[in-house]
Amino acid sequence: MKAVKLSVISAAVLLSTSAMANVITNTGTAVANGTRTVFKTLTKPAAVSAEVGTLGYGANIAWAVNDTTELQAGWAGGDIAKSINDNFDANGVNYQLDTDFSNPYIGVQMRPAANWFTVGAGIIVPDNDIKVRANSYDQGVYRVGGKEYNQADVGVLEGTLEHRNKLAPYLTIGFRPNINNNWGVFGEIGATYLGKVDAQITADETGLVRATDGTVTSKRAIAVQAERDIEAKKYANWFPIAKVGVTYRF
Repeated sequence: MKAVKLSVISAAVLLSTSAMANVITNTGTAVANGTRTVFKTLTKPAAVSAEVGTLGYGANIAWAVNDTTELQAGWAGGDIAKSINDNFDANGVNYQLDTDFSNPYIGVQMRPAANWFTVGAGIIVPDNDIKVRANSYDQGVYRVGGKEYNQADVGVLEGTLEHRNKLAPYLTIGFRPNINNNWGVFGEIGATYLGKVDAQITADETGLVRATDGTVTSKRAIAVQAERDIEAKKYANWFPIAKVGVTYRF
């Protein structure tokens, strides 16, 4: 009887050991295959694209996750202000823009209907230099804080703008029709949230200045008011995205 029990226990141990070995082997194979799949995906991109739009000129690389989803990594930047809108108004003062954009991004591009219609979402890491310089209003006059000052008395109002978000989420919709098996075109519209803007404005001279209504104000106070007016304008807190481009698929 004892011999029978030992035989049964031995057989059970052998079976369980064999089963565990199979589990480990299958799991290891799955992990290895998964690793190879990820490595193959990363080293063999599905497409490359060139683009131009409100974020600048740039390019991206895409990796296919499946038939309707791609991962994208790209960059767009440069001095795009002159091509889109190189000035804006803030409470009566018109500012000229000088920009040097740098917007690396990573995101996902989806085709929810498995056709040319696309939805994109991701994160931009903005590193944009935005310089501003006030244009005169009428006949050499600045209008700041509801008062008018002679531009010659104030000097030049100029400075920089910086948005607070170090990571800016974005969302777009668009179309990506294929021309043939390799080439295609695309267009997208959407927006990214850059966050609140901080303005740093200075006058190139110091001292006091008299407004046209006789009020005397320091030039620094005028510059501070200009900062407040720009920040209240919420310039580009929500930055529009509009871009077109061409894609080559491998």
